[in-house]
Amino acid sequence: MNNIFNTFAPHLKENLNIKFLTDMKNIFKLILFVAILGFAGNANAQKFGHINFAELYSIMPGQDTAQAQYEQYARGLQAQMENMQKELETKFIDYQTNMATMSEIIKQTKEKEIQDLQARIEAFNMSATQDLQAKEAQLTQPLIERAKKAVQDVAKANGFTYIFNSSEGLLLYSEPSDNIMPLVKKQLGL
Repeated sequence: MNNIFNTFAPHLKENLNIKFLTDMKNIFKLILFVAILGFAGNANAQKFGHINFAELYSIMPGQDTAQAQYEQYARGLQAQMENMQKELETKFIDYQTNMATMSEIIKQTKEKEIQDLQARIEAFNMSATQDLQAKEAQLTQPLIERAKKAVQDVAKANGFTYIFNSSEGLLLYSEPSDNIMPLVKKQLGL
């Protein structure tokens, strides 16, 4: 009898495990189904929309002016950088040309001047990069805030619960939603 039990016990245990797992899967499916139904009920009460914020920003009044001011500022920094590079080249060429006739103290002085100028150029480059970023933020922030406010006003006025930025590609899938670009353009008088 023990032999028969040992023969069927592993199969019985395996069958009980399979039944338990099947029951757990069915319970999980039921919970998931109830959760989806609950979410679907809530989603029906919400209104979703989308807008291509990059497109909106590109047509904002003042955007062209901000871009022109940014480019002018960048050109000024670039001109300064080019002047510093020319100065470095001139000093280096002078050093190489006259190195054979220079005394040791003058060589050391010229080498120090070249090294100091290289360090100034590197520091200027880092500072210019930060300045350009700050200038861009200064010029674009008012436009971005104005566009955001228009989107918020349109969303509130038209009962939207969520507005998604379709230019960022943050959603992998969504049900079709209303594009509010025409409403925001109207709000901005575009």
